[in-house]
Amino acid sequence: MNLNSLDLNLLVALDALLREASVSRAAMRIGLSQPATSHALQRLRDLIGDPLLVRSGARMELTPRATALRGPLAQALDQVRGLFTPDEFDAARSERHFRLMMPDLAVELLMPPLMEKVTKLAPNVTIDVVPWRGPAIITPEFARTIDLVCSIGDAFRGFHRQRLYTDSDALAVRRGHPVGAGLKKREAFLAARHVAVVIRGQSEDLIDTWLRGKNIERRIALVVPGYIEALHVTARTDLVAFVPRRLIAALSEQLSLRTIDPPFDPGIDEQYLFYPTRAQMDPGSIWLRSLMLGIGREMERGKKA
Repeated sequence: MNLNSLDLNLLVALDALLREASVSRAAMRIGLSQPATSHALQRLRDLIGDPLLVRSGARMELTPRATALRGPLAQALDQVRGLFTPDEFDAARSERHFRLMMPDLAVELLMPPLMEKVTKLAPNVTIDVVPWRGPAIITPEFARTIDLVCSIGDAFRGFHRQRLYTDSDALAVRRGHPVGAGLKKREAFLAARHVAVVIRGQSEDLIDTWLRGKNIERRIALVVPGYIEALHVTARTDLVAFVPRRLIAALSEQLSLRTIDPPFDPGIDEQYLFYPTRAQMDPGSIWLRSLMLGIGREMERGKKA
């Protein structure tokens, strides 16, 4: 084999494929699209001369050759990563500046508990949060300035991702709303006047995209660029906001809001933590990610972070 022609990224893809025994799960693990991972698998098959993954019923299984490669490959990649791993991150002494991109709901839910932990563990660390603007803004130049991104979905190609927490959408109304719990019924929901949230980089509220797939159109009376604005307006009017449930709960006492179950089940939303490949083995980034993922786990357990 000519090592000059070997793409090290193929070895990273191979490691993920051998660990997951699934193209789709391997793609998520390394932050690539499924077609790109399938292409990498075919290149690896041609390079190694072995199918590596073969279908067995509804599952994929490793070939004997693939199984034999798992241990040596993982060890080799760990050694390569070690070549580029900087010194350990000393949180107590660090004066590092981190830059995060996240929507306002993530700021509201995550930043208070995060800053409480950072203040105790790393009092000289600073964090700059920039508004969420969608994957179109992620040019190579911009990506070099960002440490972490909070977002739903998997649109940030070339970034690794880890699930931060799950949520679901619900209706928010002010206490004393004339319809209130009646919004659980389809007729009342359709008759109500709604405030939509269209974040920069999106063409419409994702709730409306989902409703249109069910041939449902709600009455939009107001469009705002963020969830916090939507809830502030809802708290002082009879408008209805269809927003993440955790955010309503976080602001319900402060804004005197009620949470109403919608007449349609919107399913589960998953909020992810994305980070560029350069940050994967960076001790400072690992430290910050661990704090945020810990907050996410506490949220999932229903505890106050």
